[in-house]
Amino acid sequence: MRLTDIPRRARLALAACAALALASCSTPSPQQYASQQPALDVQHYFNGRLLAHGMFQDRGGNVIKRFTVVMQCRWQGDTGTLDEDFTYADGSRQRRVWTLRKVAPDRYIGTAPDVVGEAVGIVAGNALRWNYVLALPVDGRVVQVDFEDWMFLIDQRVMLNRAAMSKFGFALGAVTLAFDKQDGGAPHEP
Repeated sequence: MRLTDIPRRARLALAACAALALASCSTPSPQQYASQQPALDVQHYFNGRLLAHGMFQDRGGNVIKRFTVVMQCRWQGDTGTLDEDFTYADGSRQRRVWTLRKVAPDRYIGTAPDVVGEAVGIVAGNALRWNYVLALPVDGRVVQVDFEDWMFLIDQRVMLNRAAMSKFGFALGAVTLAFDKQDGGAPHEP
């Protein structure tokens, strides 16, 4: 059967359903959190030492990996370094060093060795949304995976993070983290 064999009215109905389905899949905008408190100051929160506990779940909800992360963060002007040291439940370790740049009052650009291109972060109220592509080693090869990473400041010490992972628009799983700011951080250097 060809598309032209389907009556015009049915084709229009199918197109409308497809558009509705795509619209319902759209993600929230950071701006909807603009009035939420406490307001997230990225340069203040990600400054000093942070401890995080997290897990990776596959698309079926099964916990595949559990881990802790110790982060050492510092800023000089509008450029920050987030040095992450991961320890997994199986004893393996990983390190990722992010460089963040504040490029507008509500926008950050991030880079790391395993990030393809740049991560784009938008902050509003207590929320920060990152979008980026991560090159992940899987079964002896490297796979590029899309991340939509949402962070929500709960109070001055605690931040919750949920990152949805996908490839070609198909959900692969999610990473959940709870951050705990260990100290007030070093003074932010202008």
